[in-house]
Amino acid sequence: MRTTVVRRIGDSPRQRGSMSGQSCPDIFELSDGSFAVVGREATAELDAELPPDASRADHERIVVITRETLIAAKKDIPDA
Repeated sequence: MRTTVVRRIGDSPRQRGSMSGQSCPDIFELSDGSFAVVGREATAELDAELPPDASRADHERIVVITRETLIAAKKDIPDA
């Protein structure tokens, strides 16, 4: 079964003040219950900064979203 985007989590970039479309971090809930994040790719910058008990597979990337994006999504993130 193909995974699809079910809904946006939090406010849209436009609601958060991005009128230019140049900076649009976003969070989406997927049909399989996972979440997808659109953000700035920062693997090279932050990989060595991960704590000792954290790891990243070769196919995974570290993505940064703004604090504002995550706080705006908080109301839509399920507790369970």
